[in-house]
Parts: sequence; structure tokens; C-alpha cells
Amino acid sequence: MRAAVEEVSASNAVVVIDGRSGAGKTTIARLLSESWPLLAPAQTIALDSIYPGWDGLDEGSERARELILHPHGRGLHSTWQRFDWVAGEYAESHAVDPNRGLIVEGSGILTPRSARLADVRVWVESPDAVRRTRALTRDGDTYRPHWERWARQEERHIRRDDPRSLATIVIDVP
Repeated sequence: MRAAVEEVSASNAVVVIDGRSGAGKTTIARLLSESWPLLAPAQTIALDSIYPGWDGLDEGSERARELILHPHGRGLHSTWQRFDWVAGEYAESHAVDPNRGLIVEGSGILTPRSARLADVRVWVESPDAVRRTRALTRDGDTYRPHWERWARQEERHIRRDDPRSLATIVIDVP
């Protein structure tokens, strides 16, 4: 992925990383951020900070496109708000610098509309049982009652948007 970012030949390359829950998106985003090949460090944004609750996959993805990817692609400074899952409302704002590279990771981020705004598009694939174990180990009882609910939203996104076909890189995580 590092080579793909270098090939963009821009100081503000945009990478989106999509995949189902527990596939390894956050780990891949962290590793890319740590080895970011450009001079200024990349800004990394996780959709987990934007989704408006357990039914918010589509809305979170669209908010990221509208508030982060679109302005960044036009060279505009922008802000997005973190969703406070406990309070059930949006909280503090975060700035996005259009002059720096950007990594946005989360289920639902790779759609036909967002693909046009990303230089490198990644789909992360992992077996269902492994994903479930990884996600529930990570988030435990907080996530357990919502696993199927979230999975239905991911399935709808995959059927509607076919993110794997939009990806420039597919990563299989065992």
C-alpha cells in the first residue's frame, strides 16, 4: 500500500479502507499511517468515530464523504464531529487539513461516490468466523448484542455498492 501512495505523486493522497467488522481495517490503517511515505504525516479518521449509533453505517459513510472526502478533494479545510456513543449525540469537532494525506477507514466507506474521491481504495477480506471472534474480543459485550444488526447493514452495503470491485487493492487477512 505504501507504494500505491507513493505512486499518487501528491502530498495529500487519500486512502480509503473498507471491509466488514473485524476484518483488520483499523490495524491496516495504523500500519499504513506508521509507514506513511510522504513528508507530512497522514491524518487518520475511523468511521467508528462518525457512525451515529448501531443503525448508522450508511449515514456515517455519507457524512464522511460529505464532510471529509469531498472538501479534501477540492482543497478545502473542513471539520467533522465525533459521535459520542454513550450520550447518543455528536460531540467535539475535528479539523481536516487538505494539504496533508488522509486515511479514512470503516465499514461502508468505499462506495461508487466515495471511490471518485480516493486515490487508493482498499477492501479488506477475512473469514466470517475469524472476523466475529476478532471483533467480539476487541469490543466484548458492548458489541455482542449488535453483531447481527451491524452485519445486515454491511451486507446491504456490499450488495448495493460492491466495494470489492471498486478497490485498487484487496487484502486478505487470515
